[in-house]
Amino acid sequence: MKTQTRTLIRAVCWLLFILYLIGISYFMFFSERFGRSGNTEEYRYNLVLFREIRRFITYRKEIGLEGFLVNIFGNVLAFAPYGFCLPMLSSKDNRLFRVLIATFCFSLLIECIQLFYKIGCFDVDDLFLNTIGGVIGFLTYRFCRWILRRHTNLKPKERKQGENSV
Repeated sequence: MKTQTRTLIRAVCWLLFILYLIGISYFMFFSERFGRSGNTEEYRYNLVLFREIRRFITYRKEIGLEGFLVNIFGNVLAFAPYGFCLPMLSSKDNRLFRVLIATFCFSLLIECIQLFYKIGCFDVDDLFLNTIGGVIGFLTYRFCRWILRRHTNLKPKERKQGENSV
């Protein structure tokens, strides 16, 4: 790949990553739809792993499908782009363990800000789900990279044969 093309791809990735960070900040700290309309007088937190996940599964009918999906899968999906973008932006962060730690730390920062400013709830279940989302994003990145490398390493004759067999 040409250096100019790589530079363009990296610039687009940075732009998309910054937009992602702005979006995630909005939903985590300002979105009225997710109960971020105002500060509460007391600290809200959950320090027991799987307590809130279990509660959302147990009361899914009362909470409704949307509330259930947003809380359980929304946390995972919200952090998948983080795990996907990190190895694209930094050659240091192209290992699973580094992305796992970076995602956990980023999620911990968000949860601590929520606790400090009494916005939302500090929840260890969110830390867990967010970290899983980052790992899923990283694995998706690795899979896409594997597909791309496999496709671009084919010789032109092999590529045409592969296209005809599909």
